[in-house]
Amino acid sequence: MTSLLRSLRRRILTPNDSETKLSVRGFHEKTPEARDLLETVGQMFLRGYAYAAECHDPAEAEERLQDLPTRFRGFAYEGAGMGFAVRDGLPFGRHDLVETFLRGRARDHVYMVYVGVGWAMARLPRFRWPVVDVKDPLLRWLVLDGYGFHQAYFKTEKYVTQQYREPRFPWPADGPRWYADQAIDQGIGRAMWFIAGTDPELLATMIAKFPEERHGDLYSGAGLAATYAGGVTEEELKTFADRSGEHLPGVAQASAFAATARLEAGLLVPHTDLATQVLCGMSAEQAHAVSEAAKPEPPYTGDVPPYEVWRRRLAQRFAVEEGSSR
Repeated sequence: MTSLLRSLRRRILTPNDSETKLSVRGFHEKTPEARDLLETVGQMFLRGYAYAAECHDPAEAEERLQDLPTRFRGFAYEGAGMGFAVRDGLPFGRHDLVETFLRGRARDHVYMVYVGVGWAMARLPRFRWPVVDVKDPLLRWLVLDGYGFHQAYFKTEKYVTQQYREPRFPWPADGPRWYADQAIDQGIGRAMWFIAGTDPELLATMIAKFPEERHGDLYSGAGLAATYAGGVTEEELKTFADRSGEHLPGVAQASAFAATARLEAGLLVPHTDLATQVLCGMSAEQAHAVSEAAKPEPPYTGDVPPYEVWRRRLAQRFAVEEGSSR
């Protein structure tokens, strides 16, 4: 494909940078510093998406992604995951780009890439979803986390203010259907960290308006964002931990997941370690080790998805830690 056609594909497929501005989205601006951080996250996501949209193959995009700053590179891989999934879902061209991408350096960013696939599903017609397949039976629920984030971020009035839930969500086709709502809520909670402008008091107020049975997954998603994206001081993290109340073990679980995603990709930064110290009571490296120890091993059996088994085991571990520290 000529460079002209590739550039055209990028312009057609890639959203405008203005969509990442808090003022455009109507999100809360806590401080100029928090605003700049969240907008940079969005811009880096779109840069990764653009790399995937215009590249000849995933290896070309990968080289460009590796040059991005450590703090934001994971978000660019997430954007690239979306870009390749969108291309896979188109009726023409290749349909193995996500799979090929994950055979390279992106395998260390698999958590973020799967979340990016969920963004793509939110943009693609549902009849194209079977083409955009993911292979990992443990991590595939991260796709719905990404879907939930997208819907809350771009359709905030519907999914956050009106608290909309889609009836009988159809993916994955082999179920279980009951877990889809929970996985989507985890993504909505992660988006709410951005919508609240990283303000833990505002976030807690927003979550409190949802039905109580949704609070756990929403707090968990926000805990992942607080650890991976940051944007808060130590005191604000303590406020977040306090406001999460009985859901703190789930917040700690998600914080450990965020630490795992950064460590396995070689992207550990100081704010992640700070977050796990406050939310998990341990360093990022220790939280990662605890997470790995709780991970289910195949073959996976039972009615509860292995991803949820992992989350429950880890939350229980932190509940015990919290109880023993009192």
